[in-house]
Amino acid sequence: MGRYVARRLVLTIPVVFGVSLLVFTMIRLIPGDIVDLLIGPELYVGADYRAELRARYGLDQPIYVQYARWVGELLRGNFGASLRNNEPVIGTILRRLPITVELALLSVALSAAVAIPLGVVSAVRRNSATDFVARLVAMIGLSIPNFWLAAMLLLVSSVVFRWQPSLRLVPFWEDPLTNLSQLLMPTISLSLALMAIVMRMTRSSMLEVLRQDYMQTARAKGLLPRVILVRHALKNAFIPVVTILGVQLGALLGGTVLIEVIFGLPGIGRLLIDAINTRDYPMLQGTVLFIAVAFVLVNLLVDLLYAYLDPRIRYS
Repeated sequence: MGRYVARRLVLTIPVVFGVSLLVFTMIRLIPGDIVDLLIGPELYVGADYRAELRARYGLDQPIYVQYARWVGELLRGNFGASLRNNEPVIGTILRRLPITVELALLSVALSAAVAIPLGVVSAVRRNSATDFVARLVAMIGLSIPNFWLAAMLLLVSSVVFRWQPSLRLVPFWEDPLTNLSQLLMPTISLSLALMAIVMRMTRSSMLEVLRQDYMQTARAKGLLPRVILVRHALKNAFIPVVTILGVQLGALLGGTVLIEVIFGLPGIGRLLIDAINTRDYPMLQGTVLFIAVAFVLVNLLVDLLYAYLDPRIRYS
């Protein structure tokens, strides 16, 4: 197990390198830079002053020199400082991270709590009215964009119930109930499509497991249906479901952009948008790199969880 974990961690190095090179190059393909945004189109500034500003921000060097300098700082544990407010990049990320992590965890937890039981019932009662309704709801969930659902939830809550979420997000450790009420609508918006995916995956995986020979053997031994379902069927059917949940959790760490903007949540997604709009290269590069590393680590944890769910899996 230890060798497997070490090998996977070593393999993350080329992944992180590729992500860093890609984001470093793509952000510089966007027309303009932070100097153009600071000066603005309405002001006339001489070329000497523009050159001085670019030199101050290190933008006068060739791209490969800027990249080598950035990677060298990363190897020393320095993510750099924001070009907009000179704040440390890693400090800003860690300050925004709890909001995004909480939103992602709540979305995954709500999706699993609703979709897994629904998928199990749908598989056990295959081709029944319950199965039909569950599959219909799943199709609807897959068809509704999360940003549209978020806008509709805000519209209905403000027009019908005369309620709007507070502009200031209350931290969980200060007031858990208020915090959860503020994150309820963003969580529903993010989790609906994930519910549909997890429900369909659970149903198909359960149907495959229920047709296996060892399930017939368990029934022949006279085991209770509940024991067969929970101890034998669900644990084996849960492996692909864990894959979906793990991948979606990693994706949500960087995929909450629209939801955070719509609900005004100061998380990682909104930080990315602000960095793109202001051409804040160090902040954008550091944030994307941080998300990529988190995604890789989440997938590693999912792989290790396989060995617990299925003892036949061994990592060496």
